Amino acid sequence: MNIDTPRLTLEPQCARHAAEMFVVLSDAEIYRFENAPPASPEWLYERFIKLETRRSADGSEAWLNWVLRLRSGEAIGYVQATVDTQGQALIAYVLASPHWGRGLAQEALQAMVAELAAQWQVHRLLAVFKRGNLRSRRLLEHLGFDAGTAAQRALHEVQDDEDLMQRALAATVAPP
Repeated sequence: MNIDTPRLTLEPQCARHAAEMFVVLSDAEIYRFENAPPASPEWLYERFIKLETRRSADGSEAWLNWVLRLRSGEAIGYVQATVDTQGQALIAYVLASPHWGRGLAQEALQAMVAELAAQWQVHRLLAVFKRGNLRSRRLLEHLGFDAGTAAQRALHEVQDDEDLMQRALAATVAPP
């Protein structure tokens, strides 16, 4: 089911998105701090097929991934959450660099958080990012995240050059 915001539609990601998302994810600026672009549209298609199951093989995690679209229909990135059975979600997000600094990531994340709280009973959010990525730190702080605990860092195997931030959620979060 799509999630609509004033400027975006969050569309559940599936394999058919691979070709257009390959173009979005080929933006070199995205990888300034970590990872690398997908190797090929075919590789991304296979990855999306796996994620399209929306569940880990053992059923202990829900894999929730949404493609972000502007009202024009243009795909500009994604948001995702890995939800465990204890009501915690490890979140991630990527926007193509031409769309940075416009509040779109904040808008998308707020919509995803509302969905996670209302439909998935998530009560704690976690995000891991490279320490040098100040843009992500500011975004998470603006969304009410603060530093994670040493126990959380250990559990999620946070590397020395990474930070973990967390946010507790109320029982329900109003949609944006």
